[in-house]
Amino acid sequence: MDLDTFFVSCERLNNDKLKGIPIIIGGGERGVVASCSYEARYFGVHSAMPIKMALRLCPEAKVMKGDMERYSKLSHMVTEVIEEKAPVVEKASIDEHYLDITGMDRFFGAYKWTEELSQSITHHTGLPISFALSVNKTVAKIGTGEAKPLGKKEISAGMVRPFLNPLSIKKIPMVGDATFQLLSRIGIRQIHTLADMPMEVLQQMIGKNGIDLWKKANGIDYTPVEPYTERKSISTEHTFGQDTIDLAKLRSVISGMVEKLAYQLRSEQWLTSTVVVKIRYSNFDTETKQCRIPYTSADHTLSRCVMELFDKLYNRRMRIRLIGVRLTNLVRGSLQIDIFEDTQEMVALYQAMDRIKNRFGVDKVGRASGFRGLRREEV
Repeated sequence: MDLDTFFVSCERLNNDKLKGIPIIIGGGERGVVASCSYEARYFGVHSAMPIKMALRLCPEAKVMKGDMERYSKLSHMVTEVIEEKAPVVEKASIDEHYLDITGMDRFFGAYKWTEELSQSITHHTGLPISFALSVNKTVAKIGTGEAKPLGKKEISAGMVRPFLNPLSIKKIPMVGDATFQLLSRIGIRQIHTLADMPMEVLQQMIGKNGIDLWKKANGIDYTPVEPYTERKSISTEHTFGQDTIDLAKLRSVISGMVEKLAYQLRSEQWLTSTVVVKIRYSNFDTETKQCRIPYTSADHTLSRCVMELFDKLYNRRMRIRLIGVRLTNLVRGSLQIDIFEDTQEMVALYQAMDRIKNRFGVDKVGRASGFRGLRREEV
């Protein structure tokens, strides 16, 4: 199940005048497109495109900054409606859910049950949603994309290959621009051509992902629907060699910790909506404080939140033995989903730093503040 142009639909809930006109959700003239309406897509606008380019393609578009906090609340509302009715739910991103309703067709009729659930979601939240019902996650995801907007599709086991065969290989979730260009150069542009290739040849061309790609092209996917639970989290702790009250040092260490966690979020394609800070004093008293934030994986957003929590938490002026930061309430998503305030240069900076870290190691580049704290502590 996939909410249709989720951010745009959220904005249209409170403003009927926005219906039917091209909408771009993003961060001003120097920002990037976080989402856009189908009316804007008609002119070639798409997510992650620079706003300036989008406005050249569609000058009539209305650009809106976006309200990630509101979008997060509406996303949680949708999840609550689904979890009330579905036996197994995986929240794949802020606007996508996988449901495993195996066996329910014996009692309700799987298609009818899913259709009624989609109507219930729209009734309770006002948001339009599309769905595709099929034998596995890959086919269902591709089917939902083909069904949009406000679409309903059922792809039975016998119809998987006939459904997939004529589609572009770009429709396969794991095919990015680089893989598409590589395969296009040798004439592979449709899924049926890819599916008919020997698996070994594909593996030689693109490496270990070749087998997975061949399976997806043939509609094979045994990945289970994994229930979404709040226990999913990432965290880090730092114990000082000597208990300290040096605020500059404490802030510097926190900055380095948050930067590493944010990089981990982005590299594993997670977004977080809950931040927890823990401190342990020299007498071993331990205190924690947390806050809910709009989904993000950006260093500067997380750092600001963590520092605010630390300032509220650290009120004894006693030496600190340990600091911990935990990011929880994770959902799948990419960095651009929260870039409403940031410039195109900021997005490019994150991408460049991540590429350096991927190639040379996470400690090879970072913010000066974080480097100072952690390295001084190591020395």
